Amino acid sequence: MIHFIYNPNSGSKSNASKKQMLQKLEKIENSQVHLTQYAGHAHDLALKAVQNGAQKVVAIGGDGTIHEIASALIGTNTALGIIPIGSGNGLARHLGIHLSFSKALQQVIQGNEILIDVAFWNQDAFFCTAGIGFDAEVAHQFAKGEKRGLINYIRSSFKSVLQYQSIQILQKDETREDVFSMTFANANQFGNNAFISPYSNLQDGNFEVVKVEPLTIWESAQLGISLFLKNISQHKKVSIQSYQRYDFSVPIGTLYHMDGENLQTKELHHTIKIIPKFLRVIL
Repeated sequence: MIHFIYNPNSGSKSNASKKQMLQKLEKIENSQVHLTQYAGHAHDLALKAVQNGAQKVVAIGGDGTIHEIASALIGTNTALGIIPIGSGNGLARHLGIHLSFSKALQQVIQGNEILIDVAFWNQDAFFCTAGIGFDAEVAHQFAKGEKRGLINYIRSSFKSVLQYQSIQILQKDETREDVFSMTFANANQFGNNAFISPYSNLQDGNFEVVKVEPLTIWESAQLGISLFLKNISQHKKVSIQSYQRYDFSVPIGTLYHMDGENLQTKELHHTIKIIPKFLRVIL
């Protein structure tokens, strides 16, 4: 049994296009289609699908919808399928999943399963990227807007860089460090082919910590360009290291993001860790 979980608020498709999508889904044999109605509903629907013995649960939406559903499937025998219709589609792009609805649907039905690593921020799973600093500030500004898409993300970035100040982190060895941003990358990009960690691998049992030192406005512009040129590792203010566990502290209330979701810390101390091959995904 395939369970399709569709977030009708994802993406910018017209009502006519959404209707066509649903009609295609309803023709799939041995399947059920569920529409989300509120934040967290996709997670609840996925949990019920697993309990009912679903072989595949397919997320139709953006990174947030995928995050909710994947979180319910970790450590189970139920495979995650992805039909990406969001604005960034970071995990789907890393995995090589087609951005065309029809072709992605074909991949879900006919594709093979692989096991990928799952990263955790304290007790919460994430699958693509998470982080603090400038990236989190941009996610915060982006969440305030009514529109999605790359252009609006770039606008949020420009707005953020003009008022942003670097943050201080406390390392496990009690040393303090000022950073422009610190990203934890399980996958290689934020989305929209903005490669924050070009060599990250979802099956190597590691995540990458991408630290960016405080920047001038000009260096910030260079950093933005390097994301899309896939050569951020060559920027003089960037360091990238692989870990299986990373501990640090930041003040309570610090902005952070996980898979694009805008959040604030409720604790001082934080642990990022990886569990290898903990989620089945259809390619």
